[in-house]
Amino acid sequence: MMQPQYDVTVIGAGVVGLSAAIALQNRGLTVLVLDREGPAAGASAGNAGAFAFTDILPLASPGILRKAPKWLLDPLGPLTVRPSYAMRILPWMYRFWRACSPARVAQSTAAQTALMDLSRSELEPFLAASGTMPMLRKNGNLQVYESEAEFQASLPGWEIRARHGIEFRHMDAAEMATIQPGIAPRFIKGTFTPGWFSIDDPRIYTLALADHFRSLGGEIERAEVTSLRPVEGGVEIDGSRRASHVVLAAGAFSHRVARSLGEKIPLETERGYNTTLPPGALDLRTQITFGGHGFVVTNLSTGIRVGGAVELGGLDLPPNFKRSDAMLAKAKTFLPALRTEGGVKWMGFRPSLPDSLPVIGRARATPRVIYAFGHGHLGKTQSTGTARLVADLVTGRAPAIDLTPFSPQRF
Repeated sequence: MMQPQYDVTVIGAGVVGLSAAIALQNRGLTVLVLDREGPAAGASAGNAGAFAFTDILPLASPGILRKAPKWLLDPLGPLTVRPSYAMRILPWMYRFWRACSPARVAQSTAAQTALMDLSRSELEPFLAASGTMPMLRKNGNLQVYESEAEFQASLPGWEIRARHGIEFRHMDAAEMATIQPGIAPRFIKGTFTPGWFSIDDPRIYTLALADHFRSLGGEIERAEVTSLRPVEGGVEIDGSRRASHVVLAAGAFSHRVARSLGEKIPLETERGYNTTLPPGALDLRTQITFGGHGFVVTNLSTGIRVGGAVELGGLDLPPNFKRSDAMLAKAKTFLPALRTEGGVKWMGFRPSLPDSLPVIGRARATPRVIYAFGHGHLGKTQSTGTARLVADLVTGRAPAIDLTPFSPQRF
């Protein structure tokens, strides 16, 4: 019988998996990380770089149901479903629709807030311990609106945030210009949230976590895991490895591995697109969210990133970089000083559950497998909180928050 070589094997070398691996090392455990491509190869590399702690409202909500029909009519708009994928995604869309009821939204918001609060409290100690604190930026986020009607429609969401103690400030165009000059006059109002943090560059940050993990004695191997099997005293990985515990944090590919344990988790892939322009392409002083168009503009140490939107198309269809082009063209209209030459396009997979909450908890087949995936747009934001919860579960401590809303068995 194979003997465990490591206390814990983490499957996934993205920001969630590496954060969990470091948290486990800090509890005195030996950890191996396996990843199909290596550190920072997926969504952890190409995201917008935000720690969006104020983003507590679930994507599944009545508001998105009102916007979706209009968006879906535009093949390059904020939300699209590839026609060849439409039938496959119907069960997920039905679950999403059910999660949009007011009662379900209230429950999801409370759960999301708890995870956000935990993640925020864990963030700076984690950055300090991993030597990445100099990468943190606290420049806030400016959400902009093109009409009074769009602004008024946003107010219920801000009222919910206010009840949860989130700081923000509504402003007119003149006030917005003091925070970010150069926004097109079509945007008449905005809301600034100072508690929205960001990182210098998400790929560089994730690679720094990999370096820190290795410096503590951890090992990272490139391997595509396809199956897990409970065995006495541990978990067998692809019939050739064994660990006392396994943490499954493989992002958009996680549900394929979970199936080997007989667990069907309705994970889908929000394919996100962006273009990263050279440094200095815009004098950008805060992250700007163009909510009505489904994208953000972010200032990274490596350039200006324009990206977002949602394409529901699974893992196998080729990218449609016309979506990146469409967002960049809009960004140029909205920010006339933006220089759009020399950009690099990217597409990545965001792992998304229909109720907008990740799965964090034990597998049904064995308590030695811990799931930590499905964070959607919020993987980096919730990485340190998720890492704390994973470490609690593996070491037998009471989790820092109630994990019932995040149960893998809730579907």
